[in-house]
Amino acid sequence: MSARNWGVLFVLCGAIFLEGIDVAMLNVALPSIRAELGMSTGELQWVMSAYVLGYGGFMLLGGRAADLFGRRRMFVFWLTVFLLFSGLGGFATEGWMLITARFVTGVAAAFMTPAGLSIITTSFAEGPQRNKALLIYSGTAAGGFSVGLVVGGLLTAVDWRWVFFAPVALSAVILVGALTLVPASPRPDRTGQRVDLAGAVSVTAAIVLLVLGVERAAHASLGQTIGTLAAGLALFAAFVAVERRAAAPLVRLGLLRGGPLVRANVVGLLFAAGFFGFQFLVVLYLQELRGWSTLQTSLAMVVIGLDSVLSPTLTPKLVDRFGNARVIFGGLLLAALAYGLFLPVGADWTYPMMLPSLVLLSLGFALAYGPLTIVATEGVRAEEQGLAGGLLYTSFQFGAALGLSTVTAVDVAATDGNSPATLLDGYHAGLVVPVVTALLAAVVGAFGLRSGRRPGVVTAAGDAVAADRAETPAAR
Repeated sequence: MSARNWGVLFVLCGAIFLEGIDVAMLNVALPSIRAELGMSTGELQWVMSAYVLGYGGFMLLGGRAADLFGRRRMFVFWLTVFLLFSGLGGFATEGWMLITARFVTGVAAAFMTPAGLSIITTSFAEGPQRNKALLIYSGTAAGGFSVGLVVGGLLTAVDWRWVFFAPVALSAVILVGALTLVPASPRPDRTGQRVDLAGAVSVTAAIVLLVLGVERAAHASLGQTIGTLAAGLALFAAFVAVERRAAAPLVRLGLLRGGPLVRANVVGLLFAAGFFGFQFLVVLYLQELRGWSTLQTSLAMVVIGLDSVLSPTLTPKLVDRFGNARVIFGGLLLAALAYGLFLPVGADWTYPMMLPSLVLLSLGFALAYGPLTIVATEGVRAEEQGLAGGLLYTSFQFGAALGLSTVTAVDVAATDGNSPATLLDGYHAGLVVPVVTALLAAVVGAFGLRSGRRPGVVTAAGDAVAADRAETPAAR
């Protein structure tokens, strides 16, 4: 790659690193935030949920906005919004102020992230060069989350407000780099491409309600959960009806006829559900049952960050030799094995007994995450790359919310009391969820192996072209 390409990749990797470190640092700062702002457990949960709602709910709209209004323009504008509201969160004196700031920060990330991903997929030639860029990008995302766990613990020890102020400085550096290094893309030709307002409103409302229903499932009544999910599904059905009739739809339904793209999104959803649900339970086990400090827990979990090294080094070689589908499938099996090895966890387990699961999960993430990004965007038309990225990240966010709420509900249902034995019963029950989701993801991923071909540009692009040819205005 040229020096200019490396510069562009550096800026975009900085942005996804920023998003990962922001989320991870906040996770470890929550107890300190509650203590100073006097927030209840329900209010505290909204500090995380507000970000997830903004991020997951507006991701699809953000991806399409990048295609319609310019990727660099969207990236720079929403990075600025991210910078401002992250800083405002650090000045919060009331819980509602912090929750509002986190929601807007999540919305900013929803527009910024698919714009950044689509800049990569349109700036680098499809094939080995783009694959290398995407694997470096995915490794950086993982590294941000892992580094954030440790840095968040250190900053919180000084003052939790630094968890919000630190991303401001990093955002400013990335913003300067974006303005300097990312080339201005030509203004998209929007002839006949009117903004699909009805589609945008219906799909955003549908995703927000679905994520809200899943996110609150463990804290709300069954009736409220069912009602919220039903409303979300109804709005999603309305969105599909709108898109079938729209002259310039927000989401061209023919895009969803590509087998590799759909599999990548389903696998991504299930993989994220298991990955985030497992980490949540491990943190509870270490802090609630074992009494480990926030910093001790962060240092224990940082080994998962090995994927930030493996993604750009080991994974490209495996993809070149075996193809994306086989590498993804291997990563999913390793994740299932990692979760399974942790199932018999005891009240007196030493760290070396936990380490195999954490190392295997790191390897599984390195093998699955980057190739999923490649498959989900490979062969997609240039003018729809932002939309493809938005679809994938929506799947990741919805999967994370689904995994967290499911393991929480199972853990609470299986825990009868506060004794170590009952807490352990809850963890054992909850740990079954990541195992099941990883195995389901492997089953879905296995369909990509049936053709016996190495999934490359020809396979994915061929599916996309076939879908385009099959699509007519009537079918749309």
